[in-house]
Amino acid sequence: MVRNRFKKVLLVAPNVFPDQLVTDYKTVKHIESVSAIFPALFELRPDLVIFDYDYVGEDIEKVLRRITNNKFYDSLKICCYKSTSNEKTDSFLKMLGVDYFVFKEDLVKAEKSKTVLSNFGNILDTSVLKWMGSVSN
Repeated sequence: MVRNRFKKVLLVAPNVFPDQLVTDYKTVKHIESVSAIFPALFELRPDLVIFDYDYVGEDIEKVLRRITNNKFYDSLKICCYKSTSNEKTDSFLKMLGVDYFVFKEDLVKAEKSKTVLSNFGNILDTSVLKWMGSVSN
């Protein structure tokens, strides 16, 4: 599964965050301060960063631009957790470098049908399969 590919994860979110998203990862560093993002990125060198969009808010644009413009973070994957889907905002974030989106409604649906973690893994699997299909063409 794709989630095994990410050994180190940096979570930028408030203390109250759905723990289902990060239960399968071995090394997760949780930070609450937006100002601590880049020191934590440098120290941990994570494979995946999960941003809570509602928490980071207006600072997410500056952070994403700084990450995408720096060659040090080329191998870094970015995931954005959002409470609701918005086509305009999502496409803007995608342009800024967000690789994966997880929405609150996806987690609620997953609790009813499957475990949340397997659903999150399926979302990542689907994204990687789409990416692989576009690379092969």
